Amino acid sequence: MVQLWLERFNMCQKDRNVEPSVCGSGCSPGRKSGGWRYRVRPPFGVGRSRYLATPQTTTTTTTMAKFVVAGKANCPYYAKAELLADYLQKNLPDFRVFKIVQPPDDWQPWLQALCQKNGWVHHRSPIIWRELVDRGGKGLLLGGFNDFMEYAQGYYGFTSDMMTTLMLKIAKENLKTNQSEREEEALYRIQTKPMAIWISGALCPACTNLIPTLLNGELFGHSQGLSLHLLHIDGSLSLLQGLQMEIEDMAWPLLRKVTVQNSLRKAFMDAEVIILLDDVVPEKDQSVEDCYREMAGLYQEIAIKIDTFAKPSARVLVAGDYILNLKTYLLMDSAYAIDHCNFIAVSTQLEGEAKALLARRLNVNPMDVKDVIVWGNIGRSTYIDLHKARVHQYESAIWGPPEFSRPVLEMLRVKNWIEEEFVEELHAHRTKIQAALKHRLGMSSAIAIYNVLNWWYHDSPPGEFVSLGVVSQGDFGIPSGLIFSVPVRFCGGKWVIQSQIEISEETKDKLKDIVQELKMFLWKNSNRQAVNWAIFTVLQLLRNVLEQTIETALFTK
Repeated sequence: MVQLWLERFNMCQKDRNVEPSVCGSGCSPGRKSGGWRYRVRPPFGVGRSRYLATPQTTTTTTTMAKFVVAGKANCPYYAKAELLADYLQKNLPDFRVFKIVQPPDDWQPWLQALCQKNGWVHHRSPIIWRELVDRGGKGLLLGGFNDFMEYAQGYYGFTSDMMTTLMLKIAKENLKTNQSEREEEALYRIQTKPMAIWISGALCPACTNLIPTLLNGELFGHSQGLSLHLLHIDGSLSLLQGLQMEIEDMAWPLLRKVTVQNSLRKAFMDAEVIILLDDVVPEKDQSVEDCYREMAGLYQEIAIKIDTFAKPSARVLVAGDYILNLKTYLLMDSAYAIDHCNFIAVSTQLEGEAKALLARRLNVNPMDVKDVIVWGNIGRSTYIDLHKARVHQYESAIWGPPEFSRPVLEMLRVKNWIEEEFVEELHAHRTKIQAALKHRLGMSSAIAIYNVLNWWYHDSPPGEFVSLGVVSQGDFGIPSGLIFSVPVRFCGGKWVIQSQIEISEETKDKLKDIVQELKMFLWKNSNRQAVNWAIFTVLQLLRNVLEQTIETALFTK
């Protein structure tokens, strides 16, 4: 310590033309930095002449020390102690400082836990203690701001004359910086923790077409990591593992993990996006009602797993060919922890098929047909409403810019085709393609799901509406609580039913018929499932208890 002070003092004396106040040693009479002053003084109780007289015979043994300075982000005394500690670290070779900044709301609980752990008594900001780097052991409490200032002046001859206004200014900047760092840390945590995407029915053709669109970064962001979980109930595990290896071979930059499973055990764990492609197709000797009953039992079991393991903010999409409204209703009705608005039945595939048939008739591109509305029970009883539909880029006597459009019904002019041929062609369209391909549709189903997710996260196109099966709010005479396909728009991550649309008397009559059929269908299936559902719930609870008991026994062994 004495040798260090002498070296600094002698450096000031080597050049008589340099004032000690502006040299790099920090010796007295003082050095100003940012409005505050440091002074170097000899330790208390010893005169300066003693140091100058016998510098060669004075030796000291120093130990590397780490000083920890902790305080509230908005504390002015912490700001002063922090800057003094930084200055000491810069000018003393054996001085190291470690700083801990706590938000004002977290300071008191953090301080109490620290003092309780180390057996200290301290009540205000800042708190400063010393740790010997090469010896270890419990830290030595110095105290608060005044204690640290006395320590710095007594052992190192340094003091600080920082003005109060500057202390408050620095404290304000510290608070702002701390808040910014916490926000960045929270964002980093979100981005580094992968988003869990679950796909049930993973062996369906739609899944393999959908996966690349989910993992390319355009949907969830180029900095959001993803974990993909593929589920196919009672499916071939070897096929699922083969699909897993193919996905891993593509080496997507955002993909962190891929898992596969063929049972509902611990399915939908931490799920944020859930896509359900499961369909139960009637077998040769099986009635349609028995098939629907089997499907209802499956989706109620899926709903329990979603309710148990998925995140409360999870977004659930139901796609397929059969009774999507019933599937979505069963999920919504049994998954209590998730908002009803987070369940959507995908009817955009049917809407796209209708647009394609209309575009073929009008000799335009399918993307030029807008605002076709699909009402009703998707996969069973639907009504395609063309009263609001418009067509762009249609060649006629009137021509306009790209945004110019004409009513579809006026351009078709043939009412018989709409009421007869169009409806028949649309109902047979998907079956016809599947018969030609010898499997379920993949690309059209995948792009329909992708479009819904894209609108959900990034809003639907301005000025347009799309058809989706969502929980009714009582609009258009549809009872509240039913899952019904209606025109909606997406804005800010939420869908909004376009209740301002005026519908014709013909459309109202169609909707009444579909609502009546849907209510009877739901009532019939809910009554049939009531007893089975109670038995199933009890068995499910017993199975969970048994699984936990087995896991505990195995862990104990």
